[in-house]
Amino acid sequence: MRAGSLRHRVTIQRYELVVDEYGAPLRRESWKDVATVWASVDAVSGREFFASQQVQSEVTHKVTIRFRPGVAADMRIVHGGKVFGIVAPLPDNRGTRLVLMCREVSYEQ
Repeated sequence: MRAGSLRHRVTIQRYELVVDEYGAPLRRESWKDVATVWASVDAVSGREFFASQQVQSEVTHKVTIRFRPGVAADMRIVHGGKVFGIVAPLPDNRGTRLVLMCREVSYEQ
């Protein structure tokens, strides 16, 4: 894998359940940074559609990073103020890189 193609700095995050002092889950999102790595971020396709009387934009991206064990589909990528949910982590056969198929969804009211 050529290092020159990894020109974007991205942060991998994992969802953590926030609980109160009694152990009851609170209704707010809490994402913890797992790692900040160099990556190649490429747009694959995009589309816009209407649902629930809202315009929703969906853009699918391919994020390529060096192989890192433990990256799963319940994590997300943060890059340049945008958030990408990981749909499928796809390792190569040699164990040198990991291709993350991601989805960004933005809602406008």
